[in-house]
Order: sequence, then structure tokens, then C-alpha cells
Amino acid sequence: MPYTKPLPTIDNWNRAFWAAARQAQLTAPECGDCGKLFFPPGACCPHCMSQKLGWKTLSGRGQVESWTVFHQLYYKGFAGELPYNVAVIRLEEGISMMSNVVEMAKNQLHSGMQVQVVFEKATDEIAIPKFRAVLTEER
Repeated sequence: MPYTKPLPTIDNWNRAFWAAARQAQLTAPECGDCGKLFFPPGACCPHCMSQKLGWKTLSGRGQVESWTVFHQLYYKGFAGELPYNVAVIRLEEGISMMSNVVEMAKNQLHSGMQVQVVFEKATDEIAIPKFRAVLTEER
């Protein structure tokens, strides 16, 4: 079944992120000078402006900071998922990213919910990081 949702644009700054995601690994840029992680990827560290960047593999664990639930259809590819959530996930390593929390009823989503990354295969080249709720004993 073809993937009908919008796909990310892969560029020089995020290519390593998407390559790692294809291998079911969540990564983030890490500054070689100040040592801080940041997201989304970019040409330089937003903390110290260094261009000495590397990539760090992350735990994939975090918690829901905030979310919204979309009831309006903006992209045809999401028609079968309405209503769906878009959440801000604060990762264990301290950075945040936007994604979806999957495999649960929309009314169960709450601030502080512990989540773990899962990857949705969109194409042979792209896997989308999403998150699912975890039980305390899974952490």
C-alpha cells in the first residue's frame, strides 16, 4: 500500500538523521565544541554557532510535554487517522521533537506520559519516528 502522507525533504543537514531512522535509530546533532544536543538539525550549533557537529544516538525515551488533536483534514493521507495527535516529546537527553503518539486512544494522552520511539516505514528510504506509551516496567 503506497504511503500517502507528506514526506520529509532530505537535505545536507538532516540526511544523517533520516539514514539512522531508516535503521530504527533515533539521533540528534551534537556540537563538537560545547557538547550540546539540538534538534532540528542545522548548519551550526544554535547554542555556540560552531560548525563542528557530530551525531549522537539517543535512547528514544521521553515524555509528552504538550499536544494537540487534529479533527480537521488538511492532508488526504491522514483521512483514515482522524482525529490524530501531534505531540511535543521531551527526550531523556533534554531536547524536544514533534511527532505523533500512536497505538493508543486519543483521550488517554496526557502531559508527562512516558513514551518510547517506534518507527513507521513510509518508503524504502524513509522511516518516520513516532512514539508509543510505555508502562513503567518497560523503562
